[in-house]
Amino acid sequence: MHLQPLKPIEAATFRANPNYELVLFDRLPPEQREMLGRLRNAPDFYGVLLARGAPDLGIKSVCRETALLYLTLREPGPLPAYVRATLGERCNQEIAQLVLDGVLEIQRDGAFVTRADAYEAIYGTRPDVAEGGGAIARLSREALMYAQALEISDSLRLSARLYFYNRLPAGPEWHRRLPTPGAVAELLGVRAGGPAAEPLKRDWSPVALEPPLDGWLLWQRRKRRPAAAEERCTYKLYVSPGYEAVRDAFLATVDAATTLDVPRFKVGKDVYGLLRPDKIVVYFDRFEELEEAAHRLRGRLEGCPAQGVPFTAELGGDGLLSWGTDPPRDQQALVWQERESWRLWLTNRLATALLAAKSAHARAVEPWQFAMERVRLEGVDTQTWTPAASIWHGDRPEEE
Repeated sequence: MHLQPLKPIEAATFRANPNYELVLFDRLPPEQREMLGRLRNAPDFYGVLLARGAPDLGIKSVCRETALLYLTLREPGPLPAYVRATLGERCNQEIAQLVLDGVLEIQRDGAFVTRADAYEAIYGTRPDVAEGGGAIARLSREALMYAQALEISDSLRLSARLYFYNRLPAGPEWHRRLPTPGAVAELLGVRAGGPAAEPLKRDWSPVALEPPLDGWLLWQRRKRRPAAAEERCTYKLYVSPGYEAVRDAFLATVDAATTLDVPRFKVGKDVYGLLRPDKIVVYFDRFEELEEAAHRLRGRLEGCPAQGVPFTAELGGDGLLSWGTDPPRDQQALVWQERESWRLWLTNRLATALLAAKSAHARAVEPWQFAMERVRLEGVDTQTWTPAASIWHGDRPEEE
């Protein structure tokens, strides 16, 4: 994975961001403790940083080591020796992340800067904006540029715009073609007598979904896999055909999923579901199985028109097939949140970084470029949108 070079900043002068207040978890109001309840399960959890007079900073959970560093640097100074010793080779990058996230400030030209204003203090060069990477890389760049142009200051709303980028608008003509879920079922061939009906009845069980997840038709294999396997990181294969090829792509997916003993898959059940780019999703426990399924589908769907799912790792270059990996359940921090998908995990972080860059006092880099660089430090190759194996400690080898 290519990373923009970071300057060696370990010898710089830092200070804790004074726009935050560090609060021990036990001293939060009861309603906030309940909202953040799952954080207590982390063995090194300390508390949260609450923004004071700077609402765009948001709320951040911190571990004991970060809390100690924050308290130490309330008075400006160099990094403590124990931090360098503890972090070792990771020190430069992890401190850079704390600065880019607004937890710490770094001194530059006699002033303290943080987040996007600290870009030139952190990076040795401007970001690589080379084109290429396939259809999905292009779509992802376009999505970020589009989001940058929006007058939206709420990170969740901006994340939603990124998440749904490249979804076709459901105008009157689409509602005429697909007026009901029954019409979608007919198109897909899942009704009795349809080409998908027999294999689905023989090998799969439909799963009833409750709102807000009921926009999908989901099937799981009748002979279910052990629960332990289901709790591991989940790899997702996205099949994104153009509308005219939805039926052929879905039938090929059913065939591949049945042959390869896939645990479950889903497809959009109404007009809105079939117009979204991630309209067909297949789940895997092991990356090798996903690769095999993609190989089979490429052979069946050669020449198939593609829509393309932004912020996924492409398989083939034309946007038809791509993949991502969902975080395990114990990575989900907040009780009230749904489990984050891979793309939602990404768009949430991209939206936060975009807003931070848009609010910078001086623009050293375009906000969309800053957002890409920020998630690169999380372990995402933003030329290909491939996650590093270390993100969720999965069993997929690192990309070269």
